[in-house]
Amino acid sequence: MADLKLLGTWPSPFRYRVIWALKLKGIDYEYIEQDLSNKTPLLLQSNPIHKKIPVLIHGERPISESMIILQYLDESFSRNMLLDRSRRRRFSVGIRSTWWIFVMVSRVIGWMRLRIVPD
Repeated sequence: MADLKLLGTWPSPFRYRVIWALKLKGIDYEYIEQDLSNKTPLLLQSNPIHKKIPVLIHGERPISESMIILQYLDESFSRNMLLDRSRRRRFSVGIRSTWWIFVMVSRVIGWMRLRIVPD
């Protein structure tokens, strides 16, 4: 049993990318919700440079950035590969995922504006 902790916040699409990957691979983990306006010492210690989420902590080793976390999961847990092993294909997937992130973030922000702005 791997000692995995995921630091994230709602409604981050980057957090969901890692959650979906963990579920697809069938890996148990502990989710720890973070308040980005009041950052916890665990987040500041795990990602001291950028202080952003998501952060996956495997034992004592923190990994940040959702695509890097996916690559780490594929390398550490070979069951149900998420990414192609070919460097060329991995690069093209990275470009497509960047576009997907842009689209999803713009939709989430648009949705949040509709919900937050009063009539």
